Amino acid sequence: MEGRPRNKIYAGPTGVVVLTDRRVARGPLVDVVAGAVGGGVRWVVLREKDLPRAERLALAVDLRAILAEVDGTLIVAGPDPLDGDAVHLPAAGPYPPPAVGLVGRSCHDTAELARLTTEHYATLSPVYATQTKPGYGPAFRESGLAALVKASPVPVLALGGIETAAQVAACVEAGATGVAVLGAVMRANDPTETATTLGRAFQEAATATTGEDK
Repeated sequence: MEGRPRNKIYAGPTGVVVLTDRRVARGPLVDVVAGAVGGGVRWVVLREKDLPRAERLALAVDLRAILAEVDGTLIVAGPDPLDGDAVHLPAAGPYPPPAVGLVGRSCHDTAELARLTTEHYATLSPVYATQTKPGYGPAFRESGLAALVKASPVPVLALGGIETAAQVAACVEAGATGVAVLGAVMRANDPTETATTLGRAFQEAATATTGEDK
C-alpha cells in the first residue's frame, strides 16, 4: 500500500484540524472530509474508535487517499496508527507514547501538560462549551487557553466548541498554533465553505499575530 514512509518526522499540525464523527456528519464521512480538504484542511484526526479495526483501517485508507492529493496528513486517534505513522492519544495513556512519526496528546490542565514527554503537540479542551460533549468542562475560554499555552512544553491546538471565525481568531491570539474542530465541519451544510471560512480566519489572525511579534 502506498503512503508516507514509516517513521517520518512531520511538522506538527497547524491551521484548521478536522476531527471526524460519522454519527453527526450530514453526509458520508469520506465526502464530508473531502469537502473540508477542498476548503483547505490539511490535517484530519480519524476518531470512530467504536468501529472494528478492519472497518476503521479501510476508512483510514480512503481518508489518506484524499489527503495525499494535497500532501495532507491523517492522524489516528488512539495508539494504533492503522498502518500509518501519526497518532493522537488520550490524556489517560498510554505512557510512554508509541515511537511513531507524529504523536499528539489530549490535555485539559497543567498537570496533564506536565506529563508530556516525547509528544509533538497537545490539544487543550474545552475552550468553549461544545455540543459534541454537552456538560464537558468547564470551558476555560480564551484567558484559560492563554495560560495553558504558556505552560505547555509543546505547540497547542485549541479544541472544544470552536465554530466561528471570531472564535478561531481568539484562539490564535491566545497562542494556539491551530484549532481542532468537529461539529462545525461535520454538521455543516457545506463543509468546503465552512473550512474555507475558518481557515481564512486562522490565516488572518496568524498573520496579524506574527506582525505584532515583530
